[in-house]
Amino acid sequence: MLLETPRLRPEATGPTVAVYLFDGISVFEVGCVTEVFALPRPELDVPWYTFEACAETTGMMRAMGGFGLLAEHDMTQFAAADTVIVTAVPNVRGEISKALVDALREAHERGARVVSICSGAFALAEAGLLDGLRATTHWRYAGIFAARYPKVHLDPDVLYLDEGRVLTSAGSAAGLDLCLHLVRQDHGSAVANSVARRLVLPPHREGGQAQFIEAAVRPVPEDDGVARSLDWAMENLAHPISVAQMAEVARMSSRSYIRHFARATGTSPLRWLVNQRLAAARAMLETGDAPIEQVGAAVGFADSATFRHHFTRAVGTAPSAYRRTFRR
Repeated sequence: MLLETPRLRPEATGPTVAVYLFDGISVFEVGCVTEVFALPRPELDVPWYTFEACAETTGMMRAMGGFGLLAEHDMTQFAAADTVIVTAVPNVRGEISKALVDALREAHERGARVVSICSGAFALAEAGLLDGLRATTHWRYAGIFAARYPKVHLDPDVLYLDEGRVLTSAGSAAGLDLCLHLVRQDHGSAVANSVARRLVLPPHREGGQAQFIEAAVRPVPEDDGVARSLDWAMENLAHPISVAQMAEVARMSSRSYIRHFARATGTSPLRWLVNQRLAAARAMLETGDAPIEQVGAAVGFADSATFRHHFTRAVGTAPSAYRRTFRR
């Protein structure tokens, strides 16, 4: 039986996403971008992206690993795209291509969304697009980046950062997190979650940066007692929950429970509870119209002030602003 093969150049009606290619590029990050934005997704019933691979040369380029790439578009089309993505630069210590820098500036001035993955942040910084903004890159390049671009507020401890029309991500697989974030911005959480399932990824990964929401899908620990307490907590999320209650459900002392919990989940019970309540609140804000006070109470926060404090600290924006973003 023949399997259906996706068209290499599918018809697309959505915004244009352009990625920059160069001789000697590693294709993993390019593959992440291609998988998210170039693969046709008719099952989602939304206008999907028009994807363009762009380069400064019209000839065959070598890719790391011993094969070739041929871009169908030039830098003029790169600068004209709605979203432009630089997945890497050839050498973080070397000169950044003037053609790339000029195209990034032109795209930014025109109002495009400018995105970098891994060392691609060096190109955005060289173009001056990160001056005064927060940015991230692969942790291996943090020292070099900070010394080379002192006007940029570098945060090497995050998966990605969203500064409006300029977004940067850490190395390699963090590009998938950022790409899913872009889909979430454009089409909402339901579509982004569907794409994540196709990629066999959680919609959110554990992280420590403002725009990143911690995992809504909880881990299932091997410890039966801890797993039982997590199930109980999720069923009673709207009610006050103490560590002592969770320990009792797990049939452990509080001290032993905290130790087992950290080993099974990598975090503390109270931090885990806050994360789950914020995840539940996000879903309510994205899909419902209940007042902010009711949302906070429904997911177990003691009062609206406490809810707003935790939400703003974790997400980087107020609950009301978050709702407007995802309900536009």
